[in-house]
Amino acid sequence: MSTTTPTTPTPTVRLLTTRDAEGLIEAAVRVAEGLGVRGSVTVLDAGGHLLGFRRDDTAVLISGETSTRKAYTALQLDAPTADLVELVRPDGLFHTLPTALDRPLLFLAGGVPLHRDGRLIGAIGFGGGAPEQDHRIVTEAIAEADLA
Repeated sequence: MSTTTPTTPTPTVRLLTTRDAEGLIEAAVRVAEGLGVRGSVTVLDAGGHLLGFRRDDTAVLISGETSTRKAYTALQLDAPTADLVELVRPDGLFHTLPTALDRPLLFLAGGVPLHRDGRLIGAIGFGGGAPEQDHRIVTEAIAEADLA
């Protein structure tokens, strides 16, 4: 006689959508404008694929690259980039990590992973202001878009 244990189905987590990305971008733009910051915002899905991007017309060009790298870093390490800065200092645990991968990581504040029901669903990054401003922009955008 064989006994089987019933399996509990894994709960389905709603993936990050293009509509979510648009809401995050709009929220980030509002927060940035309120702070007088001109920059770029990037939203990636859980696979690291681009869901949304916007660069202010007057932002420095590099802000597009920094916003994307911050989002990618936050996604890959499932942590806000603001929390990782100390780890890449010369005596830090991740000292060599920024150059160890094919796709460069960026350890500056402004990237935050996105979760839904405790699962990683993507990340957002902002570049163009001071690191503290970039972090504030993304965290307030996440709260405004109700993805906190």
